Amino acid sequence: MVPNSLPLLDSIAGLAATSDAWISDIWGVLHDGLHAFPTAGPACVRFRKAGGSVVLVTNAPRPAEAVARMLERLGIPREAYDEIITSGDVSRSIVAEYPGRRLFHLGPERVAALVRDLDVTLTDADSAEVVLCTGLFDDENETPEDYRDTLVALAARRVPLICANPDLMVERGPRLVPCAGALAEIYKSLGGSVIYAGKPYDAIYARAYAAIARARGTRPPKDRILAIGDGIRTDVEGAANEGLRCVFVASALHVAADATADAGHLAKLFDGHRSPPVAAMQALRW
Repeated sequence: MVPNSLPLLDSIAGLAATSDAWISDIWGVLHDGLHAFPTAGPACVRFRKAGGSVVLVTNAPRPAEAVARMLERLGIPREAYDEIITSGDVSRSIVAEYPGRRLFHLGPERVAALVRDLDVTLTDADSAEVVLCTGLFDDENETPEDYRDTLVALAARRVPLICANPDLMVERGPRLVPCAGALAEIYKSLGGSVIYAGKPYDAIYARAYAAIARARGTRPPKDRILAIGDGIRTDVEGAANEGLRCVFVASALHVAADATADAGHLAKLFDGHRSPPVAAMQALRW
């Protein structure tokens, strides 16, 4: 049971003083997919100037360099982070474990480059030996249920599905759009085998710890690492799995865009959670 006194902070400064490194989400914390949040990037810059390290960890099904270019376009300074870890890059490593296989890419063409130069042959769903799911083909107009027949057929053949983005939904400006995780949930319900590449699963955190060690020359103890994110089933749950303190950012993913998080709302969100966050913020700011 979450106490009604879960702190709702105006500033991350107090927790920053007890941290050597942040593992921060990107979508919903630094930007909404279309616009940078004005206080988040500067907070990361200030933490790094004070001696901290910031590793951005995202369930984006894209290579890290593509995410870095997006951050630059949105005006988030390179000084805000040490390194980016993406579920896209983790997915590439998993796909590499299926050399010579016929692979069906379920997702938008814009991220098809994720499997470039890998030893797989792209094919259709009927011929696939493995599926890489990066999302819906058209997440602006389709729903996960539109894919049920395809997923039923794949599950019947016991084709493993690599989920490159465990998120169910993500912010895109004022809208929430479905992600690969929503398709993976249907696939699991059909008895299909799903391999997850991103949060809350441990492979992506192992890479984050390695990045922190590269930035600092050593890996700090877990009680000196702070996780920051807006997803309860990804960021908060992932931090709980790893034994990390977590700050919940109340984005539109769980709090309506025209609403303000308060103690009552936060208590309902985390009622019964095995390891709730240590604090919440309406937005990341110093």
